[in-house]
Amino acid sequence: MILVVDLHSGIPVYRQLVEQIRFHVASGLLKPGDEVPSTRTLSARLGVNPMTISKAFGLLEEDHVLERRPGLPHIVPRQRRAKLHTTRLRQLEQALRPVVTKTRQLELEPEEAVQVFRRLLKKQES
Repeated sequence: MILVVDLHSGIPVYRQLVEQIRFHVASGLLKPGDEVPSTRTLSARLGVNPMTISKAFGLLEEDHVLERRPGLPHIVPRQRRAKLHTTRLRQLEQALRPVVTKTRQLELEPEEAVQVFRRLLKKQES
């Protein structure tokens, strides 16, 4: 699992970690049963305070993205297909928000933007 933090982005580090781990789970990069590096390991690897990692893990536990196991590393729990699909849609929506903003700034019609999106999707399939 590759996690990258930008200390100068203006986005709190714990938030960056939460979003990246959510994406890894939604995309299947992290599968049910996979272990996540320990707080101490991630803290040393990323050069951030262990409490920052703990805060991110706590939020991910609350949302059932990670499961705590006393004395062992966190793992990705099994998720129902419906929840996984909802999580993936949420990830896509989050990624498209800046595109929607840019579309409005360019004063393009929504139908035109959808056509471009469809064309790009089809191009990726070929």
